[in-house]
Amino acid sequence: MDWQYLVEGFLTGIQQMSLLEAIAVFFGLASVFFALRENILVFPTGIISTLMYVWICFQVKLYADMGINAYYFSMSIYGWYVWSHPRPGAAKVPVKWLNAKGIVSALALLMASYGILFWVLFTFTDSDVPYWDAFTTASAFVGMWLMAKKKVENWIAWIITDLVSVPLYFYKGLILTSFQFLVFTILAVMGLLAWIKSAKHDASTS
Repeated sequence: MDWQYLVEGFLTGIQQMSLLEAIAVFFGLASVFFALRENILVFPTGIISTLMYVWICFQVKLYADMGINAYYFSMSIYGWYVWSHPRPGAAKVPVKWLNAKGIVSALALLMASYGILFWVLFTFTDSDVPYWDAFTTASAFVGMWLMAKKKVENWIAWIITDLVSVPLYFYKGLILTSFQFLVFTILAVMGLLAWIKSAKHDASTS
């Protein structure tokens, strides 16, 4: 790996970074941090970041990612409602694992959304990375859906999304955003471990 190239690319990205991208990165990192801690602020901070990334992705022709950020916005509102309305007598909505039916549904959603997104990107847009744009969007689609439902597996979907997004955004010249997804990967691993612990605790106290 050419570390000098990566460092120079990162520094160039910082110099060329727009104020909009910087603010979007800040709120994006804040959103993941709050998600890790099961803090409902994950949703308002996420809404701010995703609205900004709708425009950013449009500018660099990541059309599927533009669409997923619009989806994030609507799912953030839904998740905000779900997290703030636990069952009567409960202090919070518990963290749970998917059951067998939920796993099948999540995989079906991933495959169906990937197929549709790839077809749309390949057929109707000038995207030069339709395979990867569709994949990161489909996996993030599943991740956001599972997070809104407070399922442990959402972090697995985010880890996959983030690992693919790092080189994708670097290729597109959004160096700081690429670095953000590297940090997201680390936070997602931490989130997975934290939510596994929370799921055990919530199961024992339910």
